[in-house]
Amino acid sequence: MMTIYSRSPCSLRPFSALKSSYNDILVSTHPNFQKEVGLGVGLIELNKPTTLNALSDALFDDLIHALKAFDSMQDIGTIVVTGKGKAFAAGADIPEMSAKDFAQAYNSNMFSQWADICKVSKPIIAAVNGYALGGGCELAMMCDIVIASSNARFGQPEVNLGIIPGAGGTQRLIRCVGKSKAMEMILTGEMIDAHKAERDGLVSKVVERREDLIDEAIRMGHVIGEKAPIAIRMAKECVKAAEEMNLEQGLNYERRNFHALFATKDQKEGMDAFLEKRSPNFTNS
Repeated sequence: MMTIYSRSPCSLRPFSALKSSYNDILVSTHPNFQKEVGLGVGLIELNKPTTLNALSDALFDDLIHALKAFDSMQDIGTIVVTGKGKAFAAGADIPEMSAKDFAQAYNSNMFSQWADICKVSKPIIAAVNGYALGGGCELAMMCDIVIASSNARFGQPEVNLGIIPGAGGTQRLIRCVGKSKAMEMILTGEMIDAHKAERDGLVSKVVERREDLIDEAIRMGHVIGEKAPIAIRMAKECVKAAEEMNLEQGLNYERRNFHALFATKDQKEGMDAFLEKRSPNFTNS
Protein backbone atom coordinates (compact mmCIF):
# COMPACT_ATOMS: atom_id res chain seq x y z
CA MET A 1 0.00 0.00 0.00
CA MET A 2 1.26 3.48 -0.76
CA THR A 3 -0.18 6.96 -0.57
CA ILE A 4 0.28 9.06 -3.72
CA TYR A 5 0.13 12.82 -3.89
CA SER A 6 -0.24 14.19 -7.40
CA ARG A 7 -1.63 17.27 -9.07
CA SER A 8 -5.20 16.15 -8.51
CA PRO A 9 -7.19 18.66 -6.43
CA CYS A 10 -8.78 15.82 -4.47
CA SER A 11 -5.45 14.31 -3.31
CA LEU A 12 -5.31 13.13 0.27
CA ARG A 13 -3.38 15.23 2.73
CA PRO A 14 -2.68 13.14 5.82
CA PHE A 15 0.38 15.24 6.70
CA SER A 16 -0.21 18.98 6.85
CA ALA A 17 3.40 19.81 5.93
CA LEU A 18 2.93 18.29 2.48
CA LYS A 19 1.09 20.40 -0.04
CA SER A 20 -2.13 19.01 -1.43
CA SER A 21 -0.58 19.22 -4.90
CA TYR A 22 2.71 20.07 -6.57
CA ASN A 23 3.13 21.35 -10.10
CA ASP A 24 6.46 19.75 -10.98
CA ILE A 25 6.91 16.69 -8.75
CA LEU A 26 4.99 13.64 -7.55
CA VAL A 27 5.35 12.37 -3.99
CA SER A 28 4.29 9.10 -2.38
CA THR A 29 4.85 7.18 0.83
CA HIS A 30 5.92 3.54 1.03
CA PRO A 31 5.51 1.86 4.44
CA ASN A 32 7.57 -1.21 5.24
CA PHE A 33 5.00 -4.01 5.30
CA GLN A 34 7.68 -6.70 5.36
CA LYS A 35 8.63 -5.93 8.95
CA GLU A 36 6.59 -5.37 12.08
CA VAL A 37 8.87 -2.46 12.96
CA GLY A 38 10.65 0.09 10.82
CA LEU A 39 10.01 3.41 9.15
CA GLY A 40 8.70 4.01 5.66
CA VAL A 41 10.19 5.70 2.62
CA GLY A 42 9.15 9.00 1.07
CA LEU A 43 9.47 8.99 -2.73
CA ILE A 44 9.88 12.19 -4.76
CA GLU A 45 9.70 11.97 -8.55
CA LEU A 46 10.74 14.94 -10.65
CA ASN A 47 7.85 15.17 -13.08
CA LYS A 48 8.76 17.34 -16.07
CA PRO A 49 9.68 14.61 -18.55
CA THR A 50 9.11 16.80 -21.62
CA THR A 51 12.06 18.95 -20.48
CA LEU A 52 14.05 15.95 -19.20
CA ASN A 53 13.26 17.25 -15.70
CA ALA A 54 15.17 20.49 -16.19
CA LEU A 55 15.72 22.01 -12.76
CA SER A 56 13.75 25.24 -12.95
CA ASP A 57 13.32 27.45 -9.90
CA ALA A 58 9.71 26.28 -9.59
CA LEU A 59 10.65 22.59 -9.70
CA PHE A 60 13.38 23.11 -7.14
CA ASP A 61 11.01 24.98 -4.84
CA ASP A 62 8.67 21.97 -5.01
CA LEU A 63 11.54 19.57 -4.37
CA ILE A 64 12.85 21.43 -1.34
CA HIS A 65 9.37 21.79 0.13
CA ALA A 66 8.69 18.06 -0.21
CA LEU A 67 12.09 17.14 1.24
CA LYS A 68 11.47 19.31 4.29
CA ALA A 69 7.98 17.87 4.66
CA PHE A 70 9.23 14.27 4.59
CA ASP A 71 12.03 15.23 6.97
CA SER A 72 9.41 16.27 9.53
CA MET A 73 7.25 13.14 9.21
CA GLN A 74 7.66 10.73 12.10
CA ASP A 75 6.89 7.57 10.11
CA ILE A 76 9.35 8.30 7.29
CA GLY A 77 12.96 7.23 7.79
CA THR A 78 14.49 7.72 4.34
CA ILE A 79 13.75 9.79 1.23
CA VAL A 80 14.26 8.68 -2.37
CA VAL A 81 14.62 11.20 -5.20
CA THR A 82 14.28 10.11 -8.84
CA GLY A 83 13.12 11.41 -12.21
CA LYS A 84 10.18 10.46 -14.41
CA GLY A 85 10.83 9.61 -18.03
CA LYS A 86 14.20 9.39 -19.78
CA ALA A 87 16.20 11.45 -17.29
CA PHE A 88 16.92 11.92 -13.62
CA ALA A 89 17.54 15.58 -14.44
CA ALA A 90 19.31 16.81 -17.55
CA GLY A 91 20.50 20.01 -15.88
CA ALA A 92 19.30 23.43 -14.91
CA ASP A 93 16.61 25.18 -16.93
CA ILE A 94 18.67 26.81 -19.73
CA PRO A 95 15.85 29.02 -21.13
CA GLU A 96 15.25 30.32 -17.60
CA MET A 97 18.95 31.07 -17.08
CA SER A 98 19.90 32.36 -20.52
CA ALA A 99 18.27 35.78 -20.16
CA LYS A 100 19.97 36.60 -16.85
CA ASP A 101 22.89 39.01 -16.63
CA PHE A 102 25.61 39.17 -13.97
CA ALA A 103 23.71 41.55 -11.70
CA GLN A 104 20.62 39.34 -11.71
CA ALA A 105 22.61 36.16 -11.07
CA TYR A 106 24.68 37.79 -8.33
CA ASN A 107 21.92 39.73 -6.57
CA SER A 108 19.62 36.70 -6.48
CA ASN A 109 22.53 34.49 -5.34
CA MET A 110 21.47 32.02 -8.02
CA PHE A 111 21.32 28.37 -6.88
CA SER A 112 21.94 29.24 -3.22
CA GLN A 113 18.58 27.71 -2.29
CA TRP A 114 19.81 24.33 -3.55
CA ALA A 115 21.94 24.08 -0.41
CA ASP A 116 18.75 23.51 1.61
CA ILE A 117 18.90 19.89 0.45
CA CYS A 118 22.02 19.41 2.55
CA LYS A 119 20.13 20.53 5.66
CA VAL A 120 17.74 17.55 5.53
CA SER A 121 18.54 15.32 8.51
CA LYS A 122 17.22 12.03 7.10
CA PRO A 123 19.15 9.99 4.52
CA ILE A 124 18.39 10.84 0.90
CA ILE A 125 18.89 8.23 -1.82
CA ALA A 126 19.24 9.42 -5.42
CA ALA A 127 17.86 6.81 -7.83
CA VAL A 128 19.36 7.92 -11.14
CA ASN A 129 17.82 6.76 -14.39
CA GLY A 130 18.96 8.18 -17.70
CA TYR A 131 20.72 11.53 -17.77
CA ALA A 132 22.12 13.25 -14.69
CA LEU A 133 23.89 16.20 -16.26
CA GLY A 134 25.00 19.55 -14.92
CA GLY A 135 22.62 20.45 -12.14
CA GLY A 136 21.23 16.92 -12.27
CA CYS A 137 24.63 15.47 -11.45
CA GLU A 138 25.06 18.10 -8.74
CA LEU A 139 21.64 17.20 -7.30
CA ALA A 140 22.64 13.52 -7.16
CA MET A 141 25.86 14.42 -5.34
CA MET A 142 23.89 16.42 -2.76
CA CYS A 143 22.12 13.18 -1.82
CA ASP A 144 23.68 10.75 0.65
CA ILE A 145 23.61 7.58 -1.47
CA VAL A 146 23.52 7.39 -5.26
CA ILE A 147 22.31 4.27 -7.05
CA ALA A 148 21.85 4.15 -10.80
CA SER A 149 20.24 2.10 -13.53
CA SER A 150 22.60 0.72 -16.16
CA ASN A 151 21.41 3.34 -18.66
CA ALA A 152 22.38 6.28 -16.42
CA ARG A 153 24.80 8.90 -17.71
CA PHE A 154 26.59 11.46 -15.56
CA GLY A 155 28.34 14.64 -16.61
CA GLN A 156 29.17 18.28 -15.95
CA PRO A 157 28.87 19.81 -19.44
CA GLU A 158 28.58 23.45 -18.37
CA VAL A 159 31.75 24.48 -20.25
CA ASN A 160 29.88 23.73 -23.48
CA LEU A 161 27.61 26.66 -22.57
CA GLY A 162 30.39 29.06 -21.64
CA ILE A 163 29.89 28.66 -17.88
CA ILE A 164 31.09 26.37 -15.08
CA PRO A 165 29.19 24.22 -12.57
CA GLY A 166 27.41 26.53 -10.14
CA ALA A 167 25.74 24.23 -7.61
CA GLY A 168 28.68 22.28 -6.24
CA GLY A 169 30.08 20.42 -9.24
CA THR A 170 33.64 21.69 -8.86
CA GLN A 171 33.57 21.07 -5.10
CA ARG A 172 31.68 17.79 -4.63
CA LEU A 173 32.87 15.91 -7.70
CA ILE A 174 36.52 16.07 -6.62
CA ARG A 175 35.51 14.59 -3.27
CA CYS A 176 33.76 11.73 -5.05
CA VAL A 177 36.19 10.79 -7.82
CA GLY A 178 39.44 12.66 -7.11
CA LYS A 179 41.11 15.61 -8.79
CA SER A 180 42.16 14.14 -12.13
CA LYS A 181 38.84 12.49 -12.97
CA ALA A 182 36.89 15.53 -11.76
CA MET A 183 39.04 17.77 -13.96
CA GLU A 184 38.47 15.50 -16.94
CA MET A 185 34.69 15.50 -16.54
CA ILE A 186 34.44 19.24 -15.91
CA LEU A 187 36.96 20.44 -18.51
CA THR A 188 35.87 18.15 -21.35
CA GLY A 189 32.16 18.19 -20.54
CA GLU A 190 32.02 14.52 -21.51
CA MET A 191 29.61 12.03 -19.94
CA ILE A 192 30.45 8.80 -18.13
CA ASP A 193 28.23 5.74 -17.92
CA ALA A 194 26.83 4.15 -14.77
CA HIS A 195 29.47 1.43 -14.48
CA LYS A 196 32.34 3.90 -14.76
CA ALA A 197 30.58 6.13 -12.23
CA GLU A 198 30.45 3.15 -9.87
CA ARG A 199 34.14 2.33 -10.40
CA ASP A 200 35.10 5.96 -9.85
CA GLY A 201 33.12 6.25 -6.60
CA LEU A 202 30.34 8.54 -7.78
CA VAL A 203 27.74 5.75 -7.54
CA SER A 204 27.43 3.07 -4.84
CA LYS A 205 25.44 0.52 -6.85
CA VAL A 206 24.29 -0.12 -10.42
CA VAL A 207 20.90 -1.78 -10.93
CA GLU A 208 21.00 -3.57 -14.26
CA ARG A 209 17.25 -3.52 -14.98
CA ARG A 210 15.95 0.04 -15.15
CA GLU A 211 12.50 -1.08 -14.02
CA ASP A 212 14.02 -2.43 -10.78
CA LEU A 213 15.70 0.85 -9.81
CA ILE A 214 12.93 2.37 -7.70
CA ASP A 215 12.19 -0.94 -5.98
CA GLU A 216 15.86 -1.26 -5.03
CA ALA A 217 15.99 2.30 -3.71
CA ILE A 218 12.86 1.73 -1.62
CA ARG A 219 14.23 -1.61 -0.38
CA MET A 220 17.43 0.14 0.72
CA GLY A 221 15.37 2.85 2.39
CA HIS A 222 13.40 0.23 4.32
CA VAL A 223 16.64 -1.41 5.51
CA ILE A 224 17.81 1.96 6.82
CA GLY A 225 14.37 2.56 8.34
CA GLU A 226 14.73 -0.56 10.49
CA LYS A 227 17.65 0.99 12.39
CA ALA A 228 17.55 3.41 15.31
CA PRO A 229 16.47 6.77 13.80
CA ILE A 230 18.58 8.97 16.08
CA ALA A 231 21.66 6.86 15.38
CA ILE A 232 20.98 7.05 11.63
CA ARG A 233 20.75 10.84 11.71
CA MET A 234 23.88 11.13 13.86
CA ALA A 235 25.79 8.79 11.55
CA LYS A 236 24.82 10.91 8.53
CA GLU A 237 25.84 14.05 10.40
CA CYS A 238 29.25 12.61 11.28
CA VAL A 239 30.00 11.40 7.75
CA LYS A 240 29.07 14.80 6.32
CA ALA A 241 31.21 16.54 8.95
CA ALA A 242 34.21 14.53 7.74
CA GLU A 243 34.25 16.66 4.59
CA GLU A 244 34.72 19.82 6.64
CA MET A 245 37.05 18.71 9.46
CA ASN A 246 40.59 17.41 9.73
CA LEU A 247 41.02 13.84 10.99
CA GLU A 248 41.56 14.76 14.64
CA GLN A 249 38.52 17.03 14.72
CA GLY A 250 36.41 14.43 12.94
CA LEU A 251 37.42 11.62 15.29
CA ASN A 252 36.57 13.77 18.31
CA TYR A 253 33.23 14.78 16.79
CA GLU A 254 32.40 11.15 16.05
CA ARG A 255 33.37 10.04 19.55
CA ARG A 256 31.22 12.68 21.23
CA ASN A 257 28.20 11.65 19.14
CA PHE A 258 28.93 8.01 19.97
CA HIS A 259 28.94 8.90 23.67
CA ALA A 260 25.72 10.91 23.31
CA LEU A 261 23.83 7.90 21.95
CA PHE A 262 24.25 6.18 25.33
CA ALA A 263 21.66 8.65 26.61
CA THR A 264 19.01 7.22 24.27
CA LYS A 265 16.48 4.48 24.93
CA ASP A 266 17.24 3.04 21.50
CA GLN A 267 20.84 2.30 22.53
CA LYS A 268 19.58 0.30 25.49
CA GLU A 269 17.00 -1.47 23.33
CA GLY A 270 19.50 -2.28 20.59
CA MET A 271 22.06 -3.79 22.93
CA ASP A 272 19.43 -5.63 24.99
CA ALA A 273 17.97 -7.11 21.80
CA PHE A 274 21.41 -8.25 20.67
CA LEU A 275 22.10 -9.96 24.00
CA GLU A 276 18.63 -11.53 24.05
CA LYS A 277 18.95 -12.68 20.42
CA ARG A 278 15.81 -10.90 19.21
CA SER A 279 15.00 -8.09 16.81
CA PRO A 280 15.09 -4.61 18.34
CA ASN A 281 12.04 -2.38 18.56
CA PHE A 282 13.42 1.13 18.18
CA THR A 283 11.23 4.04 19.27
CA ASN A 284 13.22 7.08 18.12
CA SER A 285 13.87 8.02 21.73
